[in-house]
Amino acid sequence: ADIWSQKDRVVTEEEWLQKWEMGNIGFHKKQGHPLLQKYLDVLLNGRNGLRIFFPLCGKAVEMKWLADMGHSVVGVEVSEQALKEFFAEHNLPYCEEPVPEISGAKKLQSTSGNICLYCCSIYDLSSSIVGKFDGVWDRGALVAVNPCDRQRYASLMITLMEKNSSYLLVTVSYDPNKHKGPPFYVAESEIKSLFG
Repeated sequence: ADIWSQKDRVVTEEEWLQKWEMGNIGFHKKQGHPLLQKYLDVLLNGRNGLRIFFPLCGKAVEMKWLADMGHSVVGVEVSEQALKEFFAEHNLPYCEEPVPEISGAKKLQSTSGNICLYCCSIYDLSSSIVGKFDGVWDRGALVAVNPCDRQRYASLMITLMEKNSSYLLVTVSYDPNKHKGPPFYVAESEIKSLFG
């Protein structure tokens, strides 16, 4: 496969916002992802009360599922609509406040305090703002990031991880010459070079 066929493809923030506005969100799964259920023990590694990060979270139902197990969930998403739909669909009361370190960003936090979702670009986040995480559930983030931004994304994710973190990553395998993405094709060799 010619993995360079997608390398210059760029999806803008506006295009992602438009997908949410138009309801063109085929990437959203109404049921929890079977791979998270299958590999949950790998993510948790016998630990309780973890801080788990959801990059480009959308309105992922797994956020509530993990929070209900006693974990603290933090997500980031550019679409405020997606975040508000998450809280509405789960009947979760929340409060909203600005994020002083990031111009125009908002933080939506469940009143129970165990789900905190940032509405901003993922690249505006840092460990000084969101802290570090024991686990990451990356279902659709790396494959949604523009290919030219992968190194930047992986570097950021590494800075957000605690030393004994678990990182669950779901990618898709297909012929990149037949689909322009997203989701983008990420070769296993590239995942190894990005995350070591």
